[in-house]
Order: sequence, then C-alpha cells, then structure tokens
Amino acid sequence: MKRTHRRPSLVVTTGGRGVVAHAGARLLCDLADRLGLSEGLSEALAPMKRRRRGHDRGRVAVDLAVALADGASAISDLRALADQPALFGEVASVPTAWRTLDAIDEAALGRIARARAQARRRAWAAGMDPGFYVIDIDGTLVTAHSEKEGAAPDYKHGFGFYPLLAYLDRTGEPLAALLRPGNAGSGTARDHIAVLDAALFQLPVDPRTTEVIVRTDSAALSHELLAACRERGVRFVVGHALSAAVAQLVVTVPRSRWVAAISADGLEEREGAEVAEVSDLVDLSGWPEGTRMIARREEPHPGAQLTFTDIDGHRYQVFVTDHPESDVAFLEALYRGRGRCECAIRDSKDTGLANLPSAEFKINQAWLALVLIAGDLLSWTKGLCLEGELARAEPKRLRFALFHAAGLIVRSARRIMLRIAAGWPWADELVAAFGRLPSRSLVT
Repeated sequence: MKRTHRRPSLVVTTGGRGVVAHAGARLLCDLADRLGLSEGLSEALAPMKRRRRGHDRGRVAVDLAVALADGASAISDLRALADQPALFGEVASVPTAWRTLDAIDEAALGRIARARAQARRRAWAAGMDPGFYVIDIDGTLVTAHSEKEGAAPDYKHGFGFYPLLAYLDRTGEPLAALLRPGNAGSGTARDHIAVLDAALFQLPVDPRTTEVIVRTDSAALSHELLAACRERGVRFVVGHALSAAVAQLVVTVPRSRWVAAISADGLEEREGAEVAEVSDLVDLSGWPEGTRMIARREEPHPGAQLTFTDIDGHRYQVFVTDHPESDVAFLEALYRGRGRCECAIRDSKDTGLANLPSAEFKINQAWLALVLIAGDLLSWTKGLCLEGELARAEPKRLRFALFHAAGLIVRSARRIMLRIAAGWPWADELVAAFGRLPSRSLVT
C-alpha cells in the first residue's frame, strides 16, 4: 500500500512583525512616482482641497489606481494598502477615498487627463514608444446590479452602462473612455469623436506629422467619424456592414483578384482565407476622397452557423480604409488585429471596469478615470520593468506571480529593505523589475 504524505500541522495565529503582503504592488507605486504621475495628479487635484491638513488627493488617486491594478474590485479594498504603512506609507482611509472620488468634477477630469498625458510622454521617452500607432475604439456593456444614476436597459436586454473606450494597440495602454448609459447608441458619431479627441490628446505624437490609424468595427462607421479622422490627419480602418447589396457584388469578384490573406504577424499565409480590393465595384463617392473597400473571404470553421452571405462555402467580411498601402493582405491583417481590443477591454474589466462602485454617475466617472490610470501602470510596468513571459502577461497573471508576493521589511544602517520571500518562484523577476524602474531624471 502506497503511503501518502500529510501536510505539516500548523497552529495559525496573528502577530507576525515586519511581514508584508502584496509586496510587488509597491513596484506600481514607485513607477507612478518615477514617471511623475503622482506629482501630476497631486497638482491636478489640489484645487479640490479646501483644507491644508489631510491627505494629498493626488496621492489618494494613485493609491486607488494601484489597488485596482493589484486586483481591487471595491473602494474598501484600499485597506490592503492602508493596513501596511511600512510598505505603502500613509494611505488614506476608505471614507477619505470616497470623498476624493466625489470631489472629482469635469474640470478635474480634464486635469487628470493632462497629468496622464505628461506621464505617458515620460514613459515613452523611457522606452514605451511603439513606433506604430493604431488606436482601437470599441464599446462594452457593464452590468449594474442595482439602480444607479445613468444606468439603462441595453441592446442585449441587460441593465447598466455602455462605456466607449480607446486603446493603443501595440502597448495596450487605455487612452480614453466615455461613460454612457446602457441604451447609448453603438454608432453615435458624437461619442466616437469625443473619445477619438481624448485619445489623440494622450499621444505624444502629432498625427499630422506621424501616421496614426483609428480602427473600429462596422457599428461605428459614419460619415461624421470618417470626416473627423480626415480633419485631424488620422487614417481610418473601419468595418463596413455586409448588406445584401454589398454581398451580391463581393461574391462576383473574379477569382484572379483574390490573394492569400496573411497571419497577424505577417510571417505566413493564412490557409483558407483570401483578400481582394473591391473599391471599383461599389459607389464610395459619399465617403472621404481616397476611401477604399477591402473584402475578405474564408472557409467557416467546422460547426459554424452559416448565414445568407456564406456563399460557395466562404464567409465574407468588408471594411473601408483611406490607407494608401498597396498590399491589401497587409491592410486586411491590420483590420483583423482589431480583435486585440477585446482582450484589452477584458483586462480593463479585470481592473475595476466590471464593478462601478457608486449609485452616483459622477463618482463612477471618476472611478473610470482611475481604471484608465491602473491600466496605464500595468502597461508601463510590462513595457519598462519586465521581460520575457511576464512582459506579455494578463493582469491576473501579474498579480499571482509578482504583485501578491510576500516579503519582509528590514531596517538596517538607516535603510529600509524589502526582502521578497525566499523560495518564491518569481522573486528574481520581481527584484529585477524594481531594478529596471526608470530614472527619476525623467521628471523634469
């Protein structure tokens, strides 16, 4: 009979001294300080403070954003930082955090956006600049489980909000967001233009001298949005509905026009998928000059639900663009990369977006601004401080491996040291991440 080894018996008590949890989350705090985000938010929120005493509201905002990046799902989760002053310093109480969020108005949101843009400029100067700039704009439904100001029934028969968000594709940075009721339109041009302008404000590059591309799905296609892109010097790659009329034209494209589609990385052909330009077959005179239409056809995967447009064993999609690139396979791969935006939205929902905490719309707007800051910190941490597998990890992976590590606070020779628990599998990676923090000289 094979023996089974029991776990060692434990007597569990409290009273451990110098031991800290969530030790890796201190990396996020230090990164915010090094990039000047903490200082910028302090200046942005200083006008809201009526008394000299009390907590710096910019610091409160940073601590809340760090808590969100660390996995907090409610304002009360800030206690994980507040109860560890040896690691995180003096952190505001939960009631103070609520008051800070309640004090953030539209003017303060604008100042927060400026502080984020300044910190982003420093992050890019430190190595985050991707060199290729594609802004993804998309909406997502956020369920409200109680009556909240601004919540409304949505198109999927749920109840809640329908925020519109913008991300930078190469880095995953959340650039902008607009909180909207659940019954907001999927293709409201005014909302998309507002988010586009807010996203462009965050970029350290000028779209009139550097190519910037806006990418979104067919629900957002409108004359107003494409005209706004043209006015701002931005290229567009936008999905187009496959109406019966368009489908009838696309299926008549001669076989000689179709070329093999390529994989997302452009390294190999995509089996069973082809691309063709059909601009000359459709009337695009109503769109900005230079607008082109690209069609894609592929073999549906086994078990796929076929539709009336799936003709001759192919599934068709079309999109429009004003990009002058002659390689239509590249343009199609560029449009197909829009799927990464769904991953970015998923990460935001895992970083506070899924749970808007208040019954007041104003506080939830402020919370959404903190979700963006938390997303920035996560993106900058991966791009500036991590290498290998962790530099591509999702937030939940970073929390498990790095942020939630335990450590020991040791004071010696007038220095305070954080010793990560011996034997932790990612201890070396965490120590190396602290060593890669940008220099304070960036804050000038």
